[in-house]
Amino acid sequence: MPPAEHEILDTDGMWELAAAFPEQVAEAFAGSSGITGLPNREDIENVVVIGMGGSGISGDVLQAIAAPLLPVPVTVVKGYECPHFVGETSLVFAVSCSGGTEETIEAASDAALAGAKMVVVSSGGELGTLAGAWRAPVLHVPPVAWPRAAFGSMAVPLIVVLWRMGFLPGADLWIERAVAQLRHRRDQFVRLGPASEAAAVARSIGPSVPLVHGGGAVGAAAAQRWKTQVNENVKRLAFSSTQPELCHNEVCGWAESSKEIAGLMSLVMLRHDSEHPQVGRRFEITADLVRPWVSSVVEVRAQGEGELAQLLDLAYFGDYVSLWMAADAGIDPGPIEVLMWMKRQLAGRTGPLGGTGAP
Repeated sequence: MPPAEHEILDTDGMWELAAAFPEQVAEAFAGSSGITGLPNREDIENVVVIGMGGSGISGDVLQAIAAPLLPVPVTVVKGYECPHFVGETSLVFAVSCSGGTEETIEAASDAALAGAKMVVVSSGGELGTLAGAWRAPVLHVPPVAWPRAAFGSMAVPLIVVLWRMGFLPGADLWIERAVAQLRHRRDQFVRLGPASEAAAVARSIGPSVPLVHGGGAVGAAAAQRWKTQVNENVKRLAFSSTQPELCHNEVCGWAESSKEIAGLMSLVMLRHDSEHPQVGRRFEITADLVRPWVSSVVEVRAQGEGELAQLLDLAYFGDYVSLWMAADAGIDPGPIEVLMWMKRQLAGRTGPLGGTGAP
């Protein structure tokens, strides 16, 4: 837990929600493993996950963990448009914590009209109502203040559905091992508090803008989670990139013309056991290239048994880093008024940022 002087800045209980994440993952598995009404495995030729923001990250996790093992492709959609290939042989997950995400509702509605086999992951809302019309199985997300705090409740059910359908034998053990690692990591963070690794990384990043590098699909999903948690919890810019792709473009930006900007940034490298050997070398070379330019270079290594455990471990580490960054900066990690303002603007309820009005 944070020092007492920071507790008053946590109006939405984000620290408590972070501490409960291992149990959230375990409960998501228990709550979704009894799902019925799923299509036959033989009838599915592709899997699509539709979701935005804190809900859409569930698709990134599924793609990173399951896609390499599946006999069918996985596509993640973060927008209004449903892919034209979606049809009667598609399994489509519509994921929205609130059930009111307009992009997800539009794309999922088109998928349902195309005859796709729908599965809804939501706490209710309009998407929950549509699920009834579609006769789609619903995996209920417990209500939380913000979707990013329901990460486990939305990511785990997708894996469970594919496990139940016979696509991912052994996935129950992956989740069991992930929960064990998350509890181990949580207990360290809570026990050590400001002396924890997460707090130390937050201090190393300081007031800089973090650039988070991840290796392969597992590292990319974790890096994306770090980026968005800094964006939303710390209300600060952050960026993520993926090895080895960044070695073909981003590295060119570390030049004299970028010197002033580069000095305001820090590099965070997320490492895991399933990296390609050459990706490991690329991390080392990139760090040597970037170190003279940035305020700090930090490496975080995943712990746990299996790719799911290591991905969630890296993501969880980033959750705590973002909370410590917010605490050190005197920022309340919960409220994100700019997102509420943007929803009001889209709905035609115009007004200044910080004004009132239903999201």
